Amino acid sequence: MVEVTTQQHAANEGSMLSRFGSVAQSLGLFWVLVILCAIAIYLSPSFIQVGNLMNVGRQVALFGIVSVGMTFVILTRGIDLSVGSIVGVVAVTTAMLLSSGMSIPLVMAIALVLGIVFGAVNGIGIVAFGMPPFIMTLGTLVMGRGIAMTIANGEPQNLGDATDAFYFLGGGFLFGVPVPIWIFAGVAIIAFILLRSTAYGRQVYAVGSNAEAARLAGINVNAVLMSVYVISGFLAALTALITVSRLTVGEPTAGTNLELEAIAIVVIGGTSLFGGEGTIVGTVIGAAIIAVIANILNLLGISPFTQQIVKGAIIIAAVMFEVYRHRQRR
Repeated sequence: MVEVTTQQHAANEGSMLSRFGSVAQSLGLFWVLVILCAIAIYLSPSFIQVGNLMNVGRQVALFGIVSVGMTFVILTRGIDLSVGSIVGVVAVTTAMLLSSGMSIPLVMAIALVLGIVFGAVNGIGIVAFGMPPFIMTLGTLVMGRGIAMTIANGEPQNLGDATDAFYFLGGGFLFGVPVPIWIFAGVAIIAFILLRSTAYGRQVYAVGSNAEAARLAGINVNAVLMSVYVISGFLAALTALITVSRLTVGEPTAGTNLELEAIAIVVIGGTSLFGGEGTIVGTVIGAAIIAVIANILNLLGISPFTQQIVKGAIIIAAVMFEVYRHRQRR
């Protein structure tokens, strides 16, 4: 009896230390973001102009929404490389349906269902056929991009008469704040509550920590894995709707390399590539950090090609740090 009590006490202490570590890491990321903003203001005072801050906010929202979905996937020790191509397919499909005269609510519903279908295909391949997440979602990435280029004939698709009415979603304002920021805030809050305060959230962490132990504890591991890829596909489709609305055109190349941005954001935000550890708060701050860095580079007139080098270096550094942390814990 004493031994059981001691074990429970130790487990509680471990859980408290883990939570403290997550909070401390998030606070550390926050100060990194503050320092980056200070550097941005020093290098380019135009950074704090209202128009520029609005653009940064929109960028945070677009990166952040898809990164929230990626967080769910990576928490289960998975990966989703298909989110960028889902954005491309949904973008051209949305534009083509709107230009045909279909109502905006119906088009949005179809777009979101399309994202869910892509996510479900990934989940089925991984759960039912035992495909490694990297290979399965890589295949979906290639297929999705091919589908987008095929149905659009490789050309941007206009929205037709729906252009002005649909623009509010990506380019409108609500109480002086861009609508995408409100959408991202809603997505982040819902995801935060799901992971922190529900049985489902605990199951996601359990599957990522040890899938076999979670199965023995009575958790339906396959259902959890399926659900995280569906969530990721749904949020990628939502990102596509905002992108089309903002640009007023459906580009078959929309979302190119977005999966890399999302992975970088999630890892920078403290979510472990080895599963079972991470927070939505960290992902939100990670999205802000990536958006601010991109904005600084734009303001300084750095070429897009050089920016890719910088972003690649950030991804490598973030993953190396995560691998180092994982080895230190073993």
